[in-house]
Amino acid sequence: MVTTSLPGGTWTLGDLTVTRFGYGAMQLAGPWVFGPPADHRGALDVLREAVRLGITHIDTSDAYGPHVTNQLIREALHPYPEGLHVVTKVGANRDAQGGWPPARDPASLRRSVHDNLRNLGVDVLDLVNLRLGDAQGPRPEPAAEAFETLAGLQREGLIRHLGVSNATAGQIAEVRSIAPIVCVQNMYNLAHRQDDDLIDELAADGIAYVPFFPLGGFSPLQSSALSAVAGRLGASPMSVALAWLLQRSPNILLIPGTSSVAHLRENVAGAGLGLSPADLEELSTIG
Repeated sequence: MVTTSLPGGTWTLGDLTVTRFGYGAMQLAGPWVFGPPADHRGALDVLREAVRLGITHIDTSDAYGPHVTNQLIREALHPYPEGLHVVTKVGANRDAQGGWPPARDPASLRRSVHDNLRNLGVDVLDLVNLRLGDAQGPRPEPAAEAFETLAGLQREGLIRHLGVSNATAGQIAEVRSIAPIVCVQNMYNLAHRQDDDLIDELAADGIAYVPFFPLGGFSPLQSSALSAVAGRLGASPMSVALAWLLQRSPNILLIPGTSSVAHLRENVAGAGLGLSPADLEELSTIG
């Protein structure tokens, strides 16, 4: 059992207990998530600081770089501390132009899983999310064949738990008819609230919701209401946005990314802000 003083406490993904405040490794790769980091040692320091702070949920993908973030995680943290869980995703590759072409045919998915195993230096992946849709968002397309491939790899013992990313409600229902999932990873933040009903439905079923771009992504959140609440609390708008997510629902797990140790510490501290009912009501007007 994980005990933690991190904001939000813990959540259980299947049989894996993780801190609700986690860390997303995407920003450790080079610009636009392509190539190596400008500061290799600094990237290793961020990962080690995340573990030192008590974070037990690191989110990654072998497509980041590609291969870069997984290799950094292995260099910084392997052999992995007991209780640390690395979550990855498959379903997209990188091309020479830095694009994200889909790679969801059975051969590509199998290759991606083995790439993740090799680059992370593990025999079994804790949790694999199937990335659906494209860079513009979810797409209403069949997910069964791809998810059945991952379910087969799970039966082979290469994956402990499964989830989906960038998925529609229909796709989530489709994959759940094939095998259990423990999380959904979609874009969601104060200003993008399209999954409000889905979050509540997943919470009722004990399934985690992991928002990517919790702070707006490449264009940070901007809102007069957010700035007003932050000003009253003497906090940064990004701290308020993280704290709101943790208070939005107990099944929300945070994976904000950064390539800075100082920023990582600020995120952890900021997420622990206490928001009053009046603060929450004002913030709810943003979405």
